[in-house]
Amino acid sequence: MEPWLKPVTLEGNLVKLIPLTKDHAEDLVSASTDGELWNLKYATIPSEETVDNYISKALDEKDAGLALPFAIVEKKNNRIIGSTRLYEAQPHNRRISLGYTWYSVSFQRTGVNTECKYLILKHAFEKLDAIAVQFKTDWFNFRSREAILRLGAKQDGVLRNDRINPDGSYRDTVVFSIIESEWPAVKRNLDFKLTAY
Repeated sequence: MEPWLKPVTLEGNLVKLIPLTKDHAEDLVSASTDGELWNLKYATIPSEETVDNYISKALDEKDAGLALPFAIVEKKNNRIIGSTRLYEAQPHNRRISLGYTWYSVSFQRTGVNTECKYLILKHAFEKLDAIAVQFKTDWFNFRSREAILRLGAKQDGVLRNDRINPDGSYRDTVVFSIIESEWPAVKRNLDFKLTAY
């Protein structure tokens, strides 16, 4: 049977999303150093010590047909500025999650996130024929929750005590989604937003 997820490069005006490889380790650490992002409490962002495990986990999930991880390349200077991925793939249900997204501080609150999400959502709905794309974030990651809502996703609910964090605390996870019938309106909205960049 043909695999649902196949390596692909997605390109816009600002960024290019390329398949993540082990060769990207040094560039990812350089990108996460802009803002010392590994110190963020509510996100898993690689540091020099954790980048190899970060990439290995993403590639293991890719090899299992569960994920499509990307390195994000800023086109103007042709440098990696972050990472994102489709994950938790359910080919039989045509559902998938979008997350593990982070950018160097210099590129946050720019058009980069809007374009990345546009490219991946377009691929999910128009190439993979997904019926739903899900987003998950920590209850206390208010910035992430606001960004997901700005995309046009709707909140599905909160998974209480969803997981145990590395420090032993419990994480409540907020779940959002965009479903296939909503994609045309979400796409128009993102197209409009991208005209500003």
